[in-house]
Amino acid sequence: MARDGATAAPLLLPLAAAAVPEDTPRRKNRFAFLCATLASMTTILMGYNLAVMSGAQLFMRDDLGLSGVQIEVLTGSMNLFMLVSVLTAGWVADAMGRRGTLVLANAFLMAGALAMSLGGSYAALVAARFVTSIGAGFARVVAPVYNAEISPASTRGVLSSLLDMFINVGVLLSYVSNYVFAGLPAHLGWRVMFAAGALPPAFLAAGAHNVLVRTSDNPAEADLRLEEIKQAVSFSSAATQGGVWMEMLVRPTKGVRRVLICVLGPQFFQQASGLDAIVLYCPLVFKHAGMSSNAAVLGATVAVGVVKTCFILVATLLSDRVGRRPLLLASTAGVAAALAAVSLTLCVDAASPAACVASVLAFVAAFSVGFGPVVPTYSSEIMPLRLRAQGTSLGTAVNRITCALVTMTFISLADWITMPGCFFLYASVAAAACAFVYVQLPETSGRSLEDMDVLFTK
Repeated sequence: MARDGATAAPLLLPLAAAAVPEDTPRRKNRFAFLCATLASMTTILMGYNLAVMSGAQLFMRDDLGLSGVQIEVLTGSMNLFMLVSVLTAGWVADAMGRRGTLVLANAFLMAGALAMSLGGSYAALVAARFVTSIGAGFARVVAPVYNAEISPASTRGVLSSLLDMFINVGVLLSYVSNYVFAGLPAHLGWRVMFAAGALPPAFLAAGAHNVLVRTSDNPAEADLRLEEIKQAVSFSSAATQGGVWMEMLVRPTKGVRRVLICVLGPQFFQQASGLDAIVLYCPLVFKHAGMSSNAAVLGATVAVGVVKTCFILVATLLSDRVGRRPLLLASTAGVAAALAAVSLTLCVDAASPAACVASVLAFVAAFSVGFGPVVPTYSSEIMPLRLRAQGTSLGTAVNRITCALVTMTFISLADWITMPGCFFLYASVAAAACAFVYVQLPETSGRSLEDMDVLFTK
């Protein structure tokens, strides 16, 4: 563990039978797809509960008399509250298992949605958001870890991308809910929007070694991965001084330090580029662009959700074929250009609301082909097994803190530097993200988890 003297632990523990014979036939893995799909469906409720505030806030202002600052805090505080479950998710997942933690996440998400629908005061709504955030944090950390662990190298990009796809299915459903229930009385409509988020998704069902056998490309890989897990568990319980947090943060090896940079950097830039300013405040953006009716605003918001979900399907198909790095480079460059276009359409008087909507659609399309789904996939697969749960928790914590800063300051920042200024700032961050990807992130597509040791210790 120490940098000098003692032998440092490798990123992935070496095995005697490390190599799977190249001529061993690979097989299609429907069982892996099923397990990854069920795990990812946990995040539908997470996406729904995060994004339903986008349209609900229009009616909550009228019903409860909430101020802009209160709406800002209510919308973004969930990301801060998530830190409680995000930072403990690694411990809970190791104690209860991945599957048990996902079931617990669903329970918190459903309870929070019902509590939001029944809230009668600002304090009650904040408390309900806290309950929802516990489930959202567990789901956001454990689902990508579970998917990375059950996925063979040949399809890991596709299966891990399902997570972001289902988050966006939840976001899309929340936008549809906003539109459908907008015609109800103001005191009832937003409550029904939140109550709809309590509909339970399917739960997981998978077994230990049977999962490994049926989710590997061949039996030899299953034995290899099972042995790796056994050695990692043994190593973490007997050979670490101070646990994985000390190994990651206090005395990291050169390889672990580089992995942390490649995990925390993308997680920060993903949210600092202003995604949730669009996801949670696009009705306000469209109103600023000149749309007047709530029906038109919410209809355009549904279009944002549809485009975002469709382009995630594109990313799912391309992740293993094209590679993580090219998708991230193209996505970050596209996000920077689209955000600059949003800024221009908001500050040029001659621009029509349609131009603003088109620019926002271009932004979510560019984000969804790489920046959105690839970052959690990349972060999960490069983390060593013995550090994966806690490492993913750390990356998600950085992601959520950054998201909270964006969502809890957007309205105030727009009042200070104007809304076009906000999006120009986000465009600058996206351009910096593109440079970061180019300089720091190596390609990982098609590599086994064991190969990451060699890749990140160069």
